[in-house]
Parts: sequence; C-alpha cells; structure tokens
Amino acid sequence: MEITKDTKVSAILQEYGDIADVMELFGIKRVGRYSFRRLITKAITVETAARIHRVPLDEFLETLNKAVLVQQEQNRSIDAEQ
Repeated sequence: MEITKDTKVSAILQEYGDIADVMELFGIKRVGRYSFRRLITKAITVETAARIHRVPLDEFLETLNKAVLVQQEQNRSIDAEQ
C-alpha cells in the first residue's frame, strides 16, 4: 500500500502497526481501543493529521513511506531465511 495524503491513518496503523512508532515521532499517538480518538482515526487522513500536528506534509509522507520500505525489506529477509 502506498501512503498518500489521502490515506486514512487507521489504514496505516492496521496495515503497518510497526511503523506507528514513526508516526509518534511526529506527535501522532496510538489510540486506545475504545477511545474517541480511535474513532477519529477512521476518518482522518494523513494530510489532516499532518496539518493538526503542524508537520510538513511532504516530510511526513516521505518518512512514512521510507518506514514502510524498511519494514518490507525486513520481512523479505525473514522470509528468505526460512
């Protein structure tokens, strides 16, 4: 999945939970199971999250996509070892 400005934050967390740490670097915290913020992430996009947290959109997208690539490379290495 390519992460764009229109990608929902919930989709990123669901697909790439391991990169949630990267999102937290930008002030976007994980949300509790039944919290109001968890409901909001289903509707909020990367662009909106960047704006709310005052993060440059280009920088945020670049960092998120790099984290995805690193995760995919690690998964390939693990698969190759097995």
